[in-house]
Amino acid sequence: MNFKRSDFPSDFLFGAATSSYQIEGHGFGGAGPTHWDSFAETGENVVRQEHGQTACDHYHRYEEDFDLVANAGFDTYRFSTSWARVLPEGKGAVNEEGLDYYDRLTDAMLERGIKPAATLYHWELPSALADLGGWRNPDIANWFGDFTDVVMKRLGDRMFSVATINEPWCVGWLSHFLGHHAPGLRDIRATAYAMHNIMRAHGTAIERMRGLGLTNLGAVCNFEYSNPVDDQPQNVEAAARYDAIYNRFFMGGIFKKEYPALIMEGLEPHMPKGWQDDFDLIGAPVDFCGINYYTRANIKHIDGAWPNLEGVEGPLDKTQMGWEIYPDGLYEFLTRTHREYTKGLPIYVTENGMANGDVLSDGIVNDPMRIDFLNQHFAAAKRAMDDGVPLKGYYVWSLLDNYEWALGYEKRFGLVHVDFDTLQRTPKASYEAIKLALTQ
Repeated sequence: MNFKRSDFPSDFLFGAATSSYQIEGHGFGGAGPTHWDSFAETGENVVRQEHGQTACDHYHRYEEDFDLVANAGFDTYRFSTSWARVLPEGKGAVNEEGLDYYDRLTDAMLERGIKPAATLYHWELPSALADLGGWRNPDIANWFGDFTDVVMKRLGDRMFSVATINEPWCVGWLSHFLGHHAPGLRDIRATAYAMHNIMRAHGTAIERMRGLGLTNLGAVCNFEYSNPVDDQPQNVEAAARYDAIYNRFFMGGIFKKEYPALIMEGLEPHMPKGWQDDFDLIGAPVDFCGINYYTRANIKHIDGAWPNLEGVEGPLDKTQMGWEIYPDGLYEFLTRTHREYTKGLPIYVTENGMANGDVLSDGIVNDPMRIDFLNQHFAAAKRAMDDGVPLKGYYVWSLLDNYEWALGYEKRFGLVHVDFDTLQRTPKASYEAIKLALTQ
């Protein structure tokens, strides 16, 4: 790597990140069905109808995986709790085996000197709640609050940090407007309800955790740099609208208690009654902001239905996902978030990494493109810090190759290679490079 630990402040935290459904093995330990299970079984929603029932079998192999975290020199590990593992019906009876599992995970991290950074929800909604309308149902804010109570009454005293809902744009827009993720809807009214209820659930969870005496609570949003394809006014406006939808809606709700006009021009006619009265809940004070960043979008105007835009392929080098590599976008979001939204609150890069077509050969996985990607993005982060952004940590996505949702198991984001037949773990060259950097 082009950086070393000593290039950053002594209290700067280096971490790796994962999520529950992507690595645990949802078929183990009494977990209930989720909308991802049924989504994956339907048609061509997911490549080869692959699912998360075994995934990386982290459920049984977490000790080995946490040894990898510790041996790399990471300070902290970002994981998520599965709602359906803890409450198989989404509410009501608790699956004690599921809670005990997260107890064991927490203790195993602490035994290795790893700070546990929990995320309450990373997309695996219990099927029983999906049957009741899922994120479209206003009651979900209290359901999520009850889940938060159950989990954090058990784990909260040992958490370094807790975030609420990972990447609300994916939970709301990607899943209810574009239909690419579960529940796979393409309905503007469903989108409006879901996006607002996600925000209400976030605020409810923050309030519940405050009531338990927890601190270091935050929000984690995903960001995609919106680049107009040229300087034509209609393309510039389309890019601004994309920015409002993707990047500003959730940040506006949490930190400004308002939604951007450029998205409300489409959503407002479909919003639930009284939505304007919910901002005190939505804007419940948080202690940090997490930024997930991967790429940029090149946007142009199109005629037709709102939001009158589409993305087009850009000229930059791309990852295995087809995403452009644009580290300047990370710098822009770090500085903008500090300047316009958080204004002094600690910021973390909670996800950053790349998918690459990694191949295991003679026991070795060489991934120089990932090393270069991380070097460029760490440099962008350091530049933002030099310009006054209070960036306090950086989590690489992901520790392991894992289940990449609608793309199944073929997109490899991990620092550690996983053979999905044998489940053998093999640290990649990028893992070894980070390990060396963190000793210096």
